[in-house]
Amino acid sequence: MNSYQSKFHGGMFVPLLSLLLLPSSASELSPFFYATSCPNVEFIVKGTVQTAAAVDPSLPGKLLRLLFHDCMVEGCDGSVLVQGEGAERSSPASSTLGGFQAVEAAKRLVELFCPATVSCADILVLAARDAVEMTGGPSIGVPLGRRDGRISLSSSVLPNIIDTTFTLDEMLDHFKSKGLSLDDLVVLSGAHTLGRAHCGAFSERFDQSDDGTWRPADPSMDRAFAAGLARRCSGDDSGNVTVGIEPVTPAVFDNQYYRNLLVGRGLLGSDSQLSADPRTKKLVLSLAHDQAQFFRLWEQSFLRLAALDVKTAPKGEIRATCARPNQQ
Repeated sequence: MNSYQSKFHGGMFVPLLSLLLLPSSASELSPFFYATSCPNVEFIVKGTVQTAAAVDPSLPGKLLRLLFHDCMVEGCDGSVLVQGEGAERSSPASSTLGGFQAVEAAKRLVELFCPATVSCADILVLAARDAVEMTGGPSIGVPLGRRDGRISLSSSVLPNIIDTTFTLDEMLDHFKSKGLSLDDLVVLSGAHTLGRAHCGAFSERFDQSDDGTWRPADPSMDRAFAAGLARRCSGDDSGNVTVGIEPVTPAVFDNQYYRNLLVGRGLLGSDSQLSADPRTKKLVLSLAHDQAQFFRLWEQSFLRLAALDVKTAPKGEIRATCARPNQQ
């Protein structure tokens, strides 16, 4: 059996190579963790996400972003789901996150069949995995067994997430601090093939007059693309206007994101740097021309992301509800 052969689980393949490359903190995770204690958990979560996405088509992008915010801050422990003053969710940097209700709905249903068994952290990972699959991306078998964290601090959010104004060096330093590589940065940025962004997320690329009119100011942006964004965001006094991060196929998980970067149609400043810097442009070019490669590398990088600083028994807990630790 070579390193690219796989173990089969739950209708999906789990690449052995990817499992071997997971952080040591994830060594106790297993694709078969709930095989006897809650064998239908993956089907329950997937059904819940599909039902919720039928009502809110933007949900897949929200769930994927929610997982990023969870794993990058305190590790993949569901701490981003906790509500309350001073929790991660109360940080201004978390104000545009969504998808919480879908995770809670899945948790409630799982509790009916398997009480006090499945963590919110695992449910979030499964929901994000399903979000990719249901929008055309690869099916990924994910190791499970995470516990929910008991700590969720608003003050931990800003130092641990990437801002859209970061330079490539800043983004790379951030990823390296989490045990992720330059290639992981390029591949996981492909998550921006889904989702929407508020105008404020890319406002530094435009000049804004006193009357609220936007004018393109970043010469690296395609002129027609920038002009369209300026029209969309001019006069957005409420801050509620959003645009698709990837404007061509915004509801499909594909490699169009990388194609956009090569023609100056990257929405976020941090994204555009990936096609401008020689350290990352080669991989951007490759992924733009080979969707199968993107899917293959996405699977490996997603598994590494979903294994960051996980908590397993006896650390952490199985929350009764995702919005608050059990002791509260």
